[in-house]
Amino acid sequence: MTARFTLAITASADDIDELGHVNNAVWVRWIQDIAVAHWQAVAPPEHRDAMVWVVTRHAIDYRGNVTAGETVTGETWVPEPPKGARFDRHVRFTGADGKVKVEAVTTWALLERSTGRLLRVRPEVAAPFLT
Repeated sequence: MTARFTLAITASADDIDELGHVNNAVWVRWIQDIAVAHWQAVAPPEHRDAMVWVVTRHAIDYRGNVTAGETVTGETWVPEPPKGARFDRHVRFTGADGKVKVEAVTTWALLERSTGRLLRVRPEVAAPFLT
């Protein structure tokens, strides 16, 4: 079973573009915010201190709009074990109306914080995301 993590986010006036809804760049920021919050919530301190994740790829489907003051619930999970230094993370943002607003698959790579070098994702690092 995959461990899922949720985070509620409310759109502010600064998140809104000239079309009156959350800007696409803001969705990317929220994808990163929920991924980082997930890492902070489940990784032990020694992992957080020694390692950092970076995005290598985003694939995003925009399905609906959100305006200032609206809250979405972000949900993220890692459906499969990592491959080497990388794994794919799924993200879904759902509005109060129950409709999916944005879905994404992002690929993340693990780096050693002190050197910036890629690290193979060891089973003990992946375990909190997969169970």
